[in-house]
Amino acid sequence: MELEYWQLLMLPLFFALGWIAARVDIHHVVRESRELPRSYFQGLNFLLSEQPDKAIDAFLEVARSDTETVELNFALGGLFRRRGETERAVRMHQNLIERDNLGEEVRLQALLELGKDYLKAGLLDRAEDIFEKLRTSSLQDEALRQLMEIYQLEKEWEKAIVVARQRDDPCSGKNIAHFYCELAANELIRSNFEAAEAHLGEAQKAHRQCVRANLLLGDIAMQRNAPGTAIAAWQKIEQQDAAYLALVASRMQEAYRRLDRPEEGLALLRAYLERYPSLDLLESVYQLELEGADIDAAYQMVRAELQRNPSLLALEKLISARLPLVSNESRADLELARTIIQGYTRRLARYRCNDCGFRARQFYWRCPACGGWETYPPRRAEEFDSSL
Repeated sequence: MELEYWQLLMLPLFFALGWIAARVDIHHVVRESRELPRSYFQGLNFLLSEQPDKAIDAFLEVARSDTETVELNFALGGLFRRRGETERAVRMHQNLIERDNLGEEVRLQALLELGKDYLKAGLLDRAEDIFEKLRTSSLQDEALRQLMEIYQLEKEWEKAIVVARQRDDPCSGKNIAHFYCELAANELIRSNFEAAEAHLGEAQKAHRQCVRANLLLGDIAMQRNAPGTAIAAWQKIEQQDAAYLALVASRMQEAYRRLDRPEEGLALLRAYLERYPSLDLLESVYQLELEGADIDAAYQMVRAELQRNPSLLALEKLISARLPLVSNESRADLELARTIIQGYTRRLARYRCNDCGFRARQFYWRCPACGGWETYPPRRAEEFDSSL
């Protein structure tokens, strides 16, 4: 392809225009940098030299001297809140709100940040008042999210349900189901079985896969001395999420005992363990085997499970099952091996939140750290790691 002469003449013009544009940008940057306060550059210097506290003091001086630095005020306020310095965060955001020349959207954002400051400080009433004011603003969804957090902290489950229904959140159905389960659990403590069942019915409407609802329905049936109904409720969990069967294993065996059919219950749990391997389920079946005074059967069961699904926790259980079957000379060696393995398994025997990674010795429906519902898989950390 050949270039025309007029195209060649255009090339110097393009270079000239580019040079002029670069010069204009450079002059613009230099002019703006000269307008910045000296404290701004001092703050940057402190950040680069890893002196965050001095950097904050320098940026605060910028914020006080330059009323246009709205974003810097937001950044500093958020930083103070994360550091737990809620009083300083509150002052930063209150000063923003009191400015006369602040735009409406910026004022609303400052009000939202002030509400978060109060929430962080534990001043729930003040935080609730602010978020209520923002329910009809452009920040409605964030205000509703914060209100739902407040109502969960206060265990105001009815209010939490109302707010959750107003939110456009894919997790709302699951959250609402748990709020109803919390209400049902409160009624169950007071033996108000009809009210508890009504709440659980609403929970299942909100989230059909709510395992917790069936678990509580089984508990209600047991308190009403209807073990057959309880077993039927708990067996539905297999279709919802079989991993949660470990949470009801001991309950199911107790129900079968009341029906005078313990062997049938043990056989069912053995079948569950074979289909849905779980360390918690293994522990339940192992204890039930021991209760039957069949130590050799318990040992053989653990041995077979260890071969199918190797783990340190299962190995520890195998050694425990083996100890009563060996001579006194070998028992000391096995006890030493079990003690060493237990030192490692204490860390592996914890549950772990899928969202934040928080570990706990017991199972929680709601993570104590991040507040997520059903973020704890009903599996120990060792199982979780081996499945990745």
